[in-house]
Amino acid sequence: LIARKAHVPVMPVWLENVWGSVFSYYGGNFFWKIPRVLPLRVWLYFGAPIAAADATAETVRRQLYDLSERAFQARPELQSHVGYEALRGLRKRFSKPVIVDAFMNRSLKGGELLALSLTLASWIKKNVADQRVGIVLPPGLGATAANLGVVLAGKIPVNLNFTAGRAANEAAIAKAGITRLITANAMVEQIKDFPWPAERIDIAQLIKSFPKSTLKKWGLAALLSPAPLLRRWIGLPRWGDREEAAMLFTSGSSGEPKGVVLTHRNILSNTAQIGAVLGGVHLDSILGCLPVFHSFGFTVMFWWPVLGGPRVVTYPSPLDATKLIETIEKYRLELLVSTPTFLRAFLRKAKPEQLSSLKMVVTGAEKLPLDLLRDFEAKFGIKIGEGYGMTEASPVVAVNLPDEPPSKMNPDGVLGRRDGSVGRLVPGLSARIRDPETNEDLSLFASGMLWLKGANLFEGYLNDPVRTADVLQDGWYKTGDVGRLDEDGFLFIEGRMSRFSKIAGEMVPHLTIEQKITEALQDSIESQEGPSVVVIGVPDDKRGESLVALTTIIIDPVELRKRLTAMGLPNLWIPKVIKRVTVIPLLATGKLDLRGCERLALEIDLVVETR
Repeated sequence: LIARKAHVPVMPVWLENVWGSVFSYYGGNFFWKIPRVLPLRVWLYFGAPIAAADATAETVRRQLYDLSERAFQARPELQSHVGYEALRGLRKRFSKPVIVDAFMNRSLKGGELLALSLTLASWIKKNVADQRVGIVLPPGLGATAANLGVVLAGKIPVNLNFTAGRAANEAAIAKAGITRLITANAMVEQIKDFPWPAERIDIAQLIKSFPKSTLKKWGLAALLSPAPLLRRWIGLPRWGDREEAAMLFTSGSSGEPKGVVLTHRNILSNTAQIGAVLGGVHLDSILGCLPVFHSFGFTVMFWWPVLGGPRVVTYPSPLDATKLIETIEKYRLELLVSTPTFLRAFLRKAKPEQLSSLKMVVTGAEKLPLDLLRDFEAKFGIKIGEGYGMTEASPVVAVNLPDEPPSKMNPDGVLGRRDGSVGRLVPGLSARIRDPETNEDLSLFASGMLWLKGANLFEGYLNDPVRTADVLQDGWYKTGDVGRLDEDGFLFIEGRMSRFSKIAGEMVPHLTIEQKITEALQDSIESQEGPSVVVIGVPDDKRGESLVALTTIIIDPVELRKRLTAMGLPNLWIPKVIKRVTVIPLLATGKLDLRGCERLALEIDLVVETR
């Protein structure tokens, strides 16, 4: 396994791109490529010897994961500063569109975005004393320029979840020590239940106030100055490594939001991991509609394009399926990242030709129902790659990819996805499966608590040593998810530990029960756009916990019980109570609002008993 660093460029970027395109066309023979840089320094990492008798599939896979993590951590480029890498990435695409704001119908090339961000950074350094700067903006040019401007000013952006409610944001603002917010007057007028501070910066008015001569000055400087000189000119550190680069607050789907401190190493490693796994798909453009306060929106739809990934076309809301479909069709976008809940709206409203440009659809945040997978692929002919991640992992951990067709190097092709799994781990991650109660290592192929280790894993919650110590041990992160791997390296997530109930001493998985109920009521659920069933554990004096099923459809409890029993579901796993609700609570990111579901489950006066 190799970690490498190289120095002096051999050829200009434009010539390298031309050479690479021609070379790929004529077969891409590895041994005749001109080196990108000289001298090329390479480190080889060797694992400890394994006796032949001990070289089982599980042992070898575990050792390879550990070796991959060590080699990836050694990459010198991970010590860099994300602001400096953004300078380099945007200069390379100085004359190419980097971001298109579909709502404003305006695009910026790399040079234009860099000039605007440098101008904004200069203003922030002079006028904002705080090290952390709050940002409350939807995806778009404003949010992109604000985040990049804050970073280039040597400060830390904190994108706040304006859908989380007043109390949660008051706590977040106080914990992060934020006194200044970058937002827009339209946001202030629209979101009344937000603790707006007195000192606010309207991004639209601020940008309008910049003289054109100043923007041209910074644009000329960005064009003519080498990145190292430009970095020194604006006073940006060369190295960031393990220093704080950004902060996000968790969605709070199952508890109080926590401040996740992401370092430069975290962001640079995850964007490199994303590029590594998606590089073979050759994506030219992606849809950026997830909120910037969401970790996928922040890393995949902001940092990845800025640092050299595909062009991003933004739209301010993931909820407006009609507009998103029109945006995909108009700009011929190639990657859609969404949630199963939002994809159901695409399934209902989109015509096949409107999504014909998509090469890949990635879904996460919740389990992908197999019926949605089959129906979506049957209608559009597009494979869905279910993925997995969390804010603490910056966020991408694993993703299913399209199968690779047979080639000279791989005559049988390469299996890229496995239905029911969340794909293979991204490069540079190691994994362990441990007993949830004793933390003892289990086989990677057994079900247990998933632990992860890698450069993209965060190093702690802000001012919260107790909760940090609970999830971080010797560099390993306890995900809180129960999972397992198969012998081909595909990861299967069987549910969050918080989504298990211990009933009469037995661990009962909510997700499995939800899937069985969905199968039992398939005919009634097909027309539903959002989640139709969620299982919640509530306190029970006799058995510790009992199960409540919340559903948006009319269910005959007796008939449902018969079907579940016939499907082989243990009696202990069949919900004792079924409750009809108008809608199952969701967060703005499309995840289940578990706290909202628990409140509904405890309103027992409206519950219909199944027995």
